[in-house]
Amino acid sequence: MSPVITVKKPILSLSQIINMSVGFLGIQFGFGLQNANVSRIFQSLGAKIDDIPILWIAAPLTGLIMQPVIGHLSDKTWSPRWGRRRPFFLIGAILASLALIFFPNVYALWMAAIMLWLLDASINISMEPFRAFVGDMLPDEQRTAGFAMQSFFIGIGAVVSSVLPYLLTKMGVANEAAPGVIPNSVKISFYIGAAVFFLSVVYTVFTTKEYSPAELKSFESAEQQEVDHSIITTSVKSFYNKGFIWLITGAILSFLLYYYNVQHVEMPLEKELYVLTFGIASFGLIQLAAGFSWSNNSKNGLVEVVNDLYKMPDTMKQLAVVQFFTWFALFAMWIYATPGLAQNIANTTDTSSKAYNEIGNWVGVLFGFYNGFSAFFAFLLPVLAKKTSRPMTHLICLVAGGLGLISFFIFKDKYLLILSMAGIGLAWSSILSMPYSMLTAALPSNKMGVYMGIFNFFIVIPQILAATLLGFFTKHLFNGNAIYTLVLGGALMIVAALLTLRIKIK
Repeated sequence: MSPVITVKKPILSLSQIINMSVGFLGIQFGFGLQNANVSRIFQSLGAKIDDIPILWIAAPLTGLIMQPVIGHLSDKTWSPRWGRRRPFFLIGAILASLALIFFPNVYALWMAAIMLWLLDASINISMEPFRAFVGDMLPDEQRTAGFAMQSFFIGIGAVVSSVLPYLLTKMGVANEAAPGVIPNSVKISFYIGAAVFFLSVVYTVFTTKEYSPAELKSFESAEQQEVDHSIITTSVKSFYNKGFIWLITGAILSFLLYYYNVQHVEMPLEKELYVLTFGIASFGLIQLAAGFSWSNNSKNGLVEVVNDLYKMPDTMKQLAVVQFFTWFALFAMWIYATPGLAQNIANTTDTSSKAYNEIGNWVGVLFGFYNGFSAFFAFLLPVLAKKTSRPMTHLICLVAGGLGLISFFIFKDKYLLILSMAGIGLAWSSILSMPYSMLTAALPSNKMGVYMGIFNFFIVIPQILAATLLGFFTKHLFNGNAIYTLVLGGALMIVAALLTLRIKIK
């Protein structure tokens, strides 16, 4: 047997780390425009306020499907000229830029809903390989710095894209339009976003080079090289058994939800719960399809992705639980910050009142603050991780974020909430970098992309749960007091922080 040869992955310079991260500025610019303006576009085209959550469900569902698929495909891709991940950066950038140009020109609600799917899918094509890109290119001791640099560009992109329509309005661009027409301030913002997205991703594509599969293999430890991570270890029986359990569970829950709503027409449960029950059943069908393919000796991408899900490294499983509680808390903030603070500070629930809308505008400013703090704190994370450890750094940051959310209930002065946003910004900076830094150390190089896609499940699933359950909690447990939902979010983020103590990094 020939000896296993291992090579130390080269240390990259600061300029090289910046070059490989610039593309995330454009990606976040696209996401920022989407998050800040899509609800406005839906309402401009006639959507009712109660319909907006179900229209938005496209975003998490698209990520749930697209990210593992793109991750799997990028793991299997190699071009001597274009590399492994960069072809997907470029394809996603072209599609997302076109979607940003066409989106604000739609004239019907159904068109806007389709464009949200297309835009989110295109952004995911570019975004998912970027996470794996850091794992591919940087040695373990530089990965915290690499993901922190991504956090910096994410913060900058989020701040600028969020305030862009406001800035254009101040420059004289029309912020109002006829019914059914998107204002010019939004249209021009999307056009600028398309240019920023494309140019920043193209910059990364042409200023970076990737290691070949053979080089990446040589960087692995001797123990990693001895394991063939492409082997399917899950049995056909296991695929079928788990698939039937998930399918039957989803079907039963869907029936119970339907039966309850028929019997309680005057107070039905939220229709968004069907997304959860159908999702459970669909996951069962996916496993059955994988089992059927494997029973016919077909080792296709579906079989590999489901098998990889079953084979998640222990570090990834420990991080998944942390991610679940973290992102549930974040969605509580994103959904209920405005109504919660309007009740707590302005003592109003009247969405048409001046006080409510002033709080709504201030929440937008506060969100800009936490993204700005996040960009600033990105430079602190590598230092803190070096002084302590990556899990301890994440724990400290999540505790700061949890206390920031809980302080929403304590502070009655809206300007003091900027202090709350400092804690949340510190947490957000760590959330965007530290889990990925810990995860990449546990992943084989030939599975980096697909596992990054699977890791996204633990961001999307709590988002779907938050969209379906937080409304129930707010209405029935907190008597409509949304500020308590924010406190719940803060408590869950502290739970996530404590769960980082379980993380073991090899």
